[in-house]
Amino acid sequence: MGAWLRKKAVEDVNPDDVPTGQISAAIIAEADGETSPSEGTEAVDAASKTDVESTTTGPADLEQALADRQALIQLCLYALDRARSGGVVERLEHGLAGIGVRALRPDGERFDPAVHEAGGAVATEDPALEGLVAETEVVGFADHERVLRAPIVIVYAKKAQ
Repeated sequence: MGAWLRKKAVEDVNPDDVPTGQISAAIIAEADGETSPSEGTEAVDAASKTDVESTTTGPADLEQALADRQALIQLCLYALDRARSGGVVERLEHGLAGIGVRALRPDGERFDPAVHEAGGAVATEDPALEGLVAETEVVGFADHERVLRAPIVIVYAKKAQ
């Protein structure tokens, strides 16, 4: 049994047998089968072979990797939609951003039906706000330039008279 596993009772019985955190050269030599610690260590062969054949990937491997990436992205979006912790949402979004998938929160931008989905409207008397995104209800995502999911937004609309 290693010295670090002994209980305090061992220290009380034999105070000279207190663990130091160091292994003496004699113990190492004995474990290596050497008779004297002054003899040093024996030379050993290299840990790995240098003549390992490299593997190449073909088009089928690339297609599978891209399909796996898309499946993982969809799984992350599914988890984001159900996450109740702001920290979890932040961590997932940060991880996705690291692979080129960014969150779309177009608050304050001009509403564009080609990239935004209108989820509602809020009345405004300010003509400068009309047609701008007031709030993002559901965050959208884009994989580089390809929209995966359009953000659902609330748009400022002219107040009815």
